[in-house]
Amino acid sequence: MDALVNELNQHSYNYYVLAMPTIADYEFDKKLEELGQLEKEHPEFADPDSPTLKVGGDITKNFVTVKHRWPMLSLGNTYNEQDLRDFDERIKKSIGDNFEYVCELKFDGLSISLTYQDNQLLRAVTRGDGTKGDDVTANVKTISNIPHHLKKADTPALFEIRGEILMHSAAFERLNKEREELGEVPYANPRNFASGTIKMQDPKEVAKRPLDAFFYSLHTEKEHFKTHYESLQALNKWGFHVSEHTRLSSNIDQVLEFIHYWENERFKLSYDIDGIVIKVNSFTQQQELGFTAKSPRWAISYKYKAQEVETILESVSYQVGRTGAVTPVANLKPVLLAGTTVKRATLHNANEIERLDLHVGDSVFVEKGGEIIPKIIEVNLEKRKEGAQRVIYPSNCPECGTELVRKEGEVAFYCLNDEGCRPQIVGKIQHFISRKAMNIDGLGDETIESFYQKGLLGHISDLYTLKDRADQLKNIERFGERSIENMLKGIELSKQMPFEKVLFGLGIRYVGETVARKLAVGTGHIDRLIAATHEELTAIDEIGGRIAESIIEYFSKEAHIEQINLLKSYGLQFEAIHTVITLDSDRLTGKTFVISGVFEQYSREELKDMIESNGGKILSSISAKLNYLLAGDNMGPSKLEKAQKLNVPLISENDLLEMLNKD
Repeated sequence: MDALVNELNQHSYNYYVLAMPTIADYEFDKKLEELGQLEKEHPEFADPDSPTLKVGGDITKNFVTVKHRWPMLSLGNTYNEQDLRDFDERIKKSIGDNFEYVCELKFDGLSISLTYQDNQLLRAVTRGDGTKGDDVTANVKTISNIPHHLKKADTPALFEIRGEILMHSAAFERLNKEREELGEVPYANPRNFASGTIKMQDPKEVAKRPLDAFFYSLHTEKEHFKTHYESLQALNKWGFHVSEHTRLSSNIDQVLEFIHYWENERFKLSYDIDGIVIKVNSFTQQQELGFTAKSPRWAISYKYKAQEVETILESVSYQVGRTGAVTPVANLKPVLLAGTTVKRATLHNANEIERLDLHVGDSVFVEKGGEIIPKIIEVNLEKRKEGAQRVIYPSNCPECGTELVRKEGEVAFYCLNDEGCRPQIVGKIQHFISRKAMNIDGLGDETIESFYQKGLLGHISDLYTLKDRADQLKNIERFGERSIENMLKGIELSKQMPFEKVLFGLGIRYVGETVARKLAVGTGHIDRLIAATHEELTAIDEIGGRIAESIIEYFSKEAHIEQINLLKSYGLQFEAIHTVITLDSDRLTGKTFVISGVFEQYSREELKDMIESNGGKILSSISAKLNYLLAGDNMGPSKLEKAQKLNVPLISENDLLEMLNKD
């Protein structure tokens, strides 16, 4: 059994990390099956971290929000060496010259916090807003190198470790190649892939995704180690994946040597890093240096500047989004940039094409600095060929031929043919079924595209007629009875989604999740929203003129009203459900507040709940009618200036607690 565990773990590493499998999938599955059978027969010998356990559990519909025991603060960033030397001088002024630095690779992935109690993995939580995040324990347990149970006895009874979930480049490229061969849209980058995977609601699907994790900090109630470097060695000894490239440095010059070395060597790694993290090693000295409201004073991250290369602009294509916005994309002669082959670059809008004065065949400088798609930053005019054709932004939609329109004050051109333009139709339906909107299980973007091509879908409302086309669905390749059953069940369940979700799902321009919620509460019913005037809409909290105009324009189209009437007839929710809020007290009744800055004892969301549950009202902007500005650290200077100009009283977190007589 031990031999099988070791062998299967090695095969997983070869497959996911090295992208060089040495065994067929069938053979791997048979060995996994054999191990599973042995574990049933001899449970006393089963490994707590057996590969058979990394297969996922039940589906999680909603993630529980969990407050971090120790806040997950962000680090200050710099791109130049002088800032690092200034940082070093500040450290010396505070604690003298006798200290060390720990230099770590800055992984480009998703931050995660794991809690262990009595050597068992208790909880895995995302960074979230730094004070609280989502409980994704079921998903994280599927990652092969994260132990569920620690075998070492010298661990604290309760501790947290922080790390980064990521995907190795070779595995990412292999996965994208498979998707392209199936005609599916490839993923943008490993970071987005890792982040999206961890927030999936089916751990069994997460288990199929090749994720990895590195860990870089330990948090305990009592100090178990004198230095950060010692704690990392302990994490490694306990069975956690800790980077072997972490180094101790006795001065800033050694830190800079480490940074210079990895500026080029990083492209030889099997995963992405975007910089180096520098931390004071001694925990006692860390405590002495302390924290600002946002970040520790004893750590800083050096981020590598975006690399740029020169290549040829071969052509420009135009993509139409679900809102009708037409985005230009540069098609480039393939070139290696930051370790990957770049074939396309974003051009953003017509203004960017004009600013660059692009011509087909131009030699262009391309930069990749954290964007999903690289961007063109400049044209090498010295290499422009005589007679090169200038790139002209189209006047008509590249998909349906409709004349494009650009409204005053906007940079994007739009195709207004939302009922007859393929990418808009497909995009709107894909948006409607998405997790943040109607959250329809059993349907994906590729399925929507396929159904559109086969004439099964042309409008959002057509989703609710699919149950009457079972015979047609059965004839679709790779779409069996189980798939059809799950899809139809998901569509039926979506009828229970609240009004605000339906409203967001309609895909009205500028109506995001928050705005949809405000509109649902502010109007209460779709009929009142349709009939609302500009003045009535802007009277709703956080609804501005541009949003109001977009809503009025949307409902002025007969086709949109027809769709809503059809959705009504199918049983979707178009009326807000009012809940009765029980107040803790009426101490703040009639008082209005704006919250700005970072606070020590409570998060902004907690302060908001506290005010509202005691009768107060939260406003989004400062005006002469405002009663109080609740001011924390690092609040916006413009808000402070406006409040002082209007003589709005500033109160602290403690002032608010005194108003509530709350300890």
